[in-house]
Order: sequence, then C-alpha cells, then structure tokens
Amino acid sequence: MNKLFTLTATAVLALPLILTGCGGGDGASSSSASSSAQTSAKAENVELNVSAAASLTNAMQDIAKDYEAAHPGTKLVFNFGSSGALEQAIEHGGAADVFVSAGQKQMNDLEKVGEVMDGTRIDLLRNEVVIIVPKEDGKDINSFDALATAPVEHIALGDPKGVPVGQYSEQIIKKLGIEEAVKAKAVYASDVRQVLSWVETGNADCGVVYATDAAISDKVRVTAKAPADSHKPIIYPAAVVKSSKQEAAAKEFLAYLQSDKGQAVFAKYGFDKP
Repeated sequence: MNKLFTLTATAVLALPLILTGCGGGDGASSSSASSSAQTSAKAENVELNVSAAASLTNAMQDIAKDYEAAHPGTKLVFNFGSSGALEQAIEHGGAADVFVSAGQKQMNDLEKVGEVMDGTRIDLLRNEVVIIVPKEDGKDINSFDALATAPVEHIALGDPKGVPVGQYSEQIIKKLGIEEAVKAKAVYASDVRQVLSWVETGNADCGVVYATDAAISDKVRVTAKAPADSHKPIIYPAAVVKSSKQEAAAKEFLAYLQSDKGQAVFAKYGFDKP
C-alpha cells in the first residue's frame, strides 16, 4: 500500500515537468518556424543592380515598371553611362549583377578579366548610327562626307576611348578618309546622351548618335544614316556579372530582356533584334 502511494505521488509530481518540457518544445519549434519564415521573406526581396549603356535609359526604365510589377520581390537599380566607364567600374569591384553594353569591345574586355558568368553572354539588340542637327535652323548635313565641309564648325562625338558610339563614329570617318578634317572640329562627350544634349541646345552644329537616341528627342532631326559597310555591326551584348550575389535573379531578368515582352519595349524605342 505504501509503495503504491509512493509511485502515485512521484508520477503526479513529475507531470508538471513533463508538461513544461512539452511546452518548451512547442516554443522552440514555433521560434524556429518564425525564424525560417523571416529568412524566407528576406530571400524573396532582391535588389538587382543593372549596369546599362546610356542609350538604353528610356527603354530600361519602361521595362523596370513591367518587370517589378510582375516580380514584387525584386527591385531593379540602374547605373546608366558609357559602356567603357561601366565596364571599368565593374572590373574594379563596382556593384553589378547584369551588364548590357552598347559595344562588343567592352563586354570582351570584361570577359578577359573573368567577370562574365559562363554561359550567360548573349547578343541582345541591334542599332544604327545617324547624324542629327537641331530641329530649328539646323544645317542640312546630308551625308557623313559633309562633316568635313566648311559649313560645319562643331561636331559632337562620343569619346572613342570609352564610348561605343564614338568608336563607331571613328570607324566611319576613317573609312571615308575624313578623319583629320572631322577631328579638327570635334567636341567629345562622355556618353551618347551628352552628344544628344549638345545638339539639342545648339552647342554643336551636329552630332553622331544612335538612331534610338534621335528618336526620343523632339528637338533634333536626322539628316543622314551611316553607310552600312562603314563600321562594325552595332550589337548590344548582355551578360550576368560573375561576381553577382544574385545569380538566379540576374539570369531571370536577362531572360526577360530576351522575351517577347522585353523585346516589344525595345522595339518601341527603335531597337532591332540582332
């Protein structure tokens, strides 16, 4: 009888400890689940850094609206500029997940230093080079050969050291044999949008820009297109940057740029498929 009473008392005393232990287990499980949920939520919020040629500014800003609406956890952060400056920034550790260049040279240079993720490089777009003049009272410069003639005093060009449109311009004037005459009149810009601005404001008689840049301005008019055989094809390559910490999101965005939706926006701004 005494043994039975002792066993029963021990069981009763142990019961709160058992229940407490179970309760503690539930709390730890709940805490772990909560922590996991918070980690998952953080993983869904991605900031994607896109370094893109200045000539892509308007098209990329439109694409961002559609893309972020369809991918609420992703925020696109753009860095627009000359492709050469962007390439140099990436090479020296600048934050970038995706690089879209206006020239193959800059992408080649980035690939040489091992900063292009294997298997991601693609040819995204094609463009043309044109001469523009101010819409009001602009001179009729109807060919690239005319850049060497007396009526033209100031020609806005991209700096060929790092600006692809400047490199294409240099190829054209060399091909036409007017390099020395044009260089004597040239003012060099840091990117294609600066060339456009100088012509819009009348600070240059004319400028050489992409057809897509001319199309977005109501202050300039196109007077001539570059002869097709006077320069290398104007192809815009794109790739995921190897040092990206957002590989999956970067690849997904790159795929979107190639999709029908992405290409439709580029087409609206005058870009063609390569």
